[in-house]
Amino acid sequence: MKNSIQNHNNELGSRQLPIKEINGKSYYVDERLRQYRNVNNPHDFITFEGEHVVLYSYTREQALEDGQLIDISELAKEAGFKFPVAVTCGVYTLLNDTEQPGQSFDGRAWDLLTILRYEIRKTTSSDVIHFEPYFNAKSHQKPKQYKLWAKCHGGDNHEPVITVMFPDED
Repeated sequence: MKNSIQNHNNELGSRQLPIKEINGKSYYVDERLRQYRNVNNPHDFITFEGEHVVLYSYTREQALEDGQLIDISELAKEAGFKFPVAVTCGVYTLLNDTEQPGQSFDGRAWDLLTILRYEIRKTTSSDVIHFEPYFNAKSHQKPKQYKLWAKCHGGDNHEPVITVMFPDED
């Protein structure tokens, strides 16, 4: 059966793309798209750039597993968000600075999410929101304003996700 399908495909002019192993994964070599496409996950691809090939891509899932992003989606859902929300480890450190009396991670995250949600509702149409919540921290006595930004973008499977970060992070 397999040979008859291959013969039929060859008669129609279709062909099997060559496969190349890169970092222990199998990729189709697609010259037309100028990409290596993962055999098992078409969303995992490596683009040819000029004569050079980018040999590494970092997914949101990997960033969550590595601790570069921290998922706060459950709390975000309670705060009215419909999409998953993650913060960078820098923002997580800010939210976790709870040494002063009356401070907790959940309370600080709730404050961040409330201000973000307010800013999202104010905007007309943008996938990027800049906002500046105030937080107490062990390094200062009075609340300090922190510049943050959030981006709504496609996740690993092109689903909408939100990432909150400092201005120097992306």
